[in-house]
Amino acid sequence: MIISVMSKDRPGIIADVTGAIFELEGDLADLNQSVLCGYLTMILIATFNSSITPEDVIAKLSHTTSEEKFDVLVKKVDTPIEILKARMPEKTYILTAQGKNKSGLVHGISSFCYERGINILDLATTLADDQYTMILQLDLSHIAAIKDVRDDLAGYADKTGLRIVLQHNDIFRVTHEISMK
Repeated sequence: MIISVMSKDRPGIIADVTGAIFELEGDLADLNQSVLCGYLTMILIATFNSSITPEDVIAKLSHTTSEEKFDVLVKKVDTPIEILKARMPEKTYILTAQGKNKSGLVHGISSFCYERGINILDLATTLADDQYTMILQLDLSHIAAIKDVRDDLAGYADKTGLRIVLQHNDIFRVTHEISMK
């Protein structure tokens, strides 16, 4: 099942949600969460034995002791979800775009990608001191020439005033990850 949870943020939400899954004897496969403007949003994948229904999961989460009610959506997936860690496409790139905040920035970049058949694998944005920053993880597997995308991005950057950098995921990881040895 794919489970989406939203709530006003507070300590313990992840423990509450994963505890409910554990009590239903579910197996957590993947989880992604973020806090936006004081609200926690979480999406996760869990497997349960066949007797557990989406309604059971919603009922269990609704009985969590909290001042704030969880908004929960549960989707049962009929085909098995690939739980093995899928390898990232070989042509995974990171695009960073920064510029003065204005309406339509995310729409513009996402439309740029869509028009070229580029799939956005992950996207994070932040606004600080009127500067808007986007970091997108892109699958460029279906792109014949990365140079063409770079050239198009340069033109897009000139037109929008954004500072845009496109680099292979491996280079981005090496220069931005913190080792936890």
